[in-house]
Amino acid sequence: MPERDARMIPATRDALTALPLEVAPRLLGGILRVTVDGVTVAVRLTEVEAYHGLGTGDVADPGSHARSGPTARNATMWGEPGHLYVYLSHGIHSCVNVVCGPEGQAGGILLRGGEVIEGVDAAFTRRRAARTARDLARGPGRLGDAIGLRHPRHDGIDAVTGAPRAGATAHLLLPEETAPVVETGPRVGVAGVAGTAAFPWRFWLPGEPTVSSFRWGRGAGPSPATP
Repeated sequence: MPERDARMIPATRDALTALPLEVAPRLLGGILRVTVDGVTVAVRLTEVEAYHGLGTGDVADPGSHARSGPTARNATMWGEPGHLYVYLSHGIHSCVNVVCGPEGQAGGILLRGGEVIEGVDAAFTRRRAARTARDLARGPGRLGDAIGLRHPRHDGIDAVTGAPRAGATAHLLLPEETAPVVETGPRVGVAGVAGTAAFPWRFWLPGEPTVSSFRWGRGAGPSPATP
């Protein structure tokens, strides 16, 4: 299990300018600290997924919100790195992505799981269905609820400068060094080929209890090469 006292450094635009597939492992073990209406909750990131937009990278990503180009919904993904793309899932949960890649190329890293390390009581207040601390931010909808960011109010908030938006601030801290051991595999619950072993774009820290359970998306399932 990774050390929790690893030295953290503030995220910079330069650190997030590479494509999401390259940046994603770098976020593991990092910390996202969010203050909403004076209440602070911080999560240590244990699980993320990379997504590329149209024209980003060498492989088209059919699982991305930006797969067909810019829209009003995915506009933040096309902006400068370090902002947070906050979208609504199933009309209920606000999910949070770190925008990565050169400005003008869409890319995001979904924050899929994390350990609440600050503001546990506040997270429990927001996540009343959680039975244990492990469940507070285990899954992207739960994580978004726990830290308090909401779509559309906080979509585009800057996690590099910490500039306020709609009563909230966000600060992303990265570990000084990438975790020595990182697991990879298909993204969770993504439909079609984008959720198969052809896209092992999910990254997580092994042995972490806050990593979400894996499930195949509709029409995905293991390929013949997958055990």
